[in-house]
Amino acid sequence: MVRRTPQLPVSLAERLQQARARTDAMFRLLAPGALYERPIPERHRNIFYLGHIEAFDWNQLCRAGLGASSFHPSFDKLFEFGIDPPVGRPAEDRPSDWPAVEEVLAYNSRVRDAVDDAILRAPEQLVQVAIEHREMHAETFAYMLHNLPLKHKLAPDDAAPILTGRHSPERRAVEIPAGEAVLGRPRGDGFGWDNEFEQLRLPVAAFSIDRDKVTNGQFLEFVGQGAPAPRFWTRREGGWALRTMFGEVPLPLDWPVWVTHDQACAYAEWRRASLPTEAQFHRAAYGTPDGGERDPDSAAANCNFLHWDPTPVGAGNSLSPFGVSEMIGNGWEWTSTLFAPFEGFAPFPFYPGYSANFFDGQHYVMKGASPRTAGCFLRRSFRNWFRPNYPYVFAGFRCV
Repeated sequence: MVRRTPQLPVSLAERLQQARARTDAMFRLLAPGALYERPIPERHRNIFYLGHIEAFDWNQLCRAGLGASSFHPSFDKLFEFGIDPPVGRPAEDRPSDWPAVEEVLAYNSRVRDAVDDAILRAPEQLVQVAIEHREMHAETFAYMLHNLPLKHKLAPDDAAPILTGRHSPERRAVEIPAGEAVLGRPRGDGFGWDNEFEQLRLPVAAFSIDRDKVTNGQFLEFVGQGAPAPRFWTRREGGWALRTMFGEVPLPLDWPVWVTHDQACAYAEWRRASLPTEAQFHRAAYGTPDGGERDPDSAAANCNFLHWDPTPVGAGNSLSPFGVSEMIGNGWEWTSTLFAPFEGFAPFPFYPGYSANFFDGQHYVMKGASPRTAGCFLRRSFRNWFRPNYPYVFAGFRCV
């Protein structure tokens, strides 16, 4: 049950409760015993994430932010940080290394009581960080859930994917005139994570970009030439199938393909094209013919937990001012830009490693949103990033 805290400011109270309800609902999709499974070999077991989200709130808001005395120091430490090892380096812990579910739930309940009591006194920036951190895990735990065997998860009522039986749409290009791309945001202009500052304006030469995301049908041609298939595909008698969140369907040719950055680059090279830079994505997504900027029409976009899986390319009718389709929703989009700081970057003093630990030349910027991306991350300045060979993220691409 979601605890009601009417004494909180309405906006923050609603966001906190919505975020809690979202992550609570995700964990309820696990079958009994599945909390000790590890769907992604390089990540922690599910039980870690059950404790981590609450431990983060406690460590940031109460312990560090307000100097509260710890009531369970070992759990504060155990659940403090996740891991991001290279693909192929699995974690080695055992289920017996983790505490009992009942102990974690008791810790979580006490943390929520403390957070609800402290949130009015906590700096608003820390509250925003806690809420958005939780919303991030509502998505990244979906990656875990997607890779969990069906026997370990419980399908909700809205689990059925949207299938049309249509063929992959024809590839079309949109010409984007030369102009300016505005990345990031000015310091002091509302909440943002440390890597979103300072605002950066870059000239962008004219270029041509795919109107639609690359589809499964288009990528299938590449696989037919010997390229490796995406992780979400499975070879079955009679053709390819795709593993959806709660089942398997014949490969939907009109869905966007979700691949690694390495696979996206290989496909683009095969087409004698390239991935867009972060600046090119911004220009195509937000630039206007009159030289200004505005958000795409994303009211019907497949994001903000609208669906569990992709929908057919173009079904959302989300167009940028230049007429580029679905730059928001239906899958993050890989760019060719390495994740790095903008000029004027300053790490959060209370969370110095959030971005800086990943300025290592081994992570690439992603833009847009997936079906499981919270609405708060649709702001233009938000930047996502992953390793180029990470196969679990809900990310596609288009070519320039």
